[in-house]
This record gives sequence, structure tokens and C-alpha cells, in this order.
Amino acid sequence: MQDFAQWSLDAIREEGGCFSWLEEQRFDWATTTLQALEQILSAKTIVLITDEKRKWFENYILLNINSAQLERPLLPIVSIDSLYQYYNSVSGAEMMDMVEDMISLAHKEDYFFWYIGKGEDKRADLAKRKDTSYFWILDEEYLNAFHLKSYDKLLDVKLIQLYKLFNASLNAAMFGEVEVVL
Repeated sequence: MQDFAQWSLDAIREEGGCFSWLEEQRFDWATTTLQALEQILSAKTIVLITDEKRKWFENYILLNINSAQLERPLLPIVSIDSLYQYYNSVSGAEMMDMVEDMISLAHKEDYFFWYIGKGEDKRADLAKRKDTSYFWILDEEYLNAFHLKSYDKLLDVKLIQLYKLFNASLNAAMFGEVEVVL
């Protein structure tokens, strides 16, 4: 069984030059993604949250992560908006506590947040409250997060590339090709 960091480097290099930007950030990728994979393999539900500008990407993930063409077990994944459609109007610690309590009751603490978007966006606040959250965060240095820049002209392409690598990482983890232990 291969080390995840080495597997990631090999997978990035297999994709060729278009993924070369990711090779420089492979340690951030491996560290953060390994934690997410471990939670997925522990049968935790993914609660996906994006900022408004990345809503298209949330839809892309939800449409593709459990595609019928994939030959792997289905993953429990939901968007925050499907759990609470008024999430955009949530403000204040008390309301955040209520939303988090509702999610905890529904998923028996067996969930984690996956946030994609600007770090300063209020939609990130709920995910930032949990140490187990998985972040692809824009324009903010945040502990245990994969960092991107919102002003990058190739941001949308990079998000798709990250998803492609994430999907391959899921397959490798589920089928025992990589070691998924922190």
C-alpha cells in the first residue's frame, strides 16, 4: 500500500503539465485531503458548503460524486442548503448553534463540513467552527486548508482539476491503493 503523499505526487505527474501548479502545493493537498478521506472511510456524511460564486461547483460535485458510471460505493453527501434552505439568513452564534445542533441530530455527529470558497464569506462560518472540516479556501491562510486565490484567471479550471484528483483519491482510498491513516 502506497503512502498518500507519494500517490498524490504520482497522480499529479500522470496528468501532465496542466496539473503542474498542484505539484507545488501537494503537501497541503495531501495533509488536508487525507483527513477528509479518513472521515469518508469512517462513513461520515459530507455536508458541502460553498460561497455563492462557487454554487456552480457545488452542483458539479453533487452531480458527479455518486455518478452511475463510477464503480464504487455511494457516498453520503448533502449540501447545507438542502439541510436548511435558509442558511444564507443565519447570523449570530445562537442561530449557528441551532443549525449545527440540527445537523448533529440528523447525522449523529457522523458528519464533517467541506467548504469551498472565500474564507471571509459568512457561509464559511459554520465549517470554521469544527476542527474536522475540509477546506478549499480562497484568499485566506487558514490552518489545515488547501489555499487558492480568487483572482486566479484559471480558478475554475483548477477547481475542476482538484475535483478530478479528489475523485481519484477517493477511489484509491476505497480500493486500498493508498494508506489512509493520519
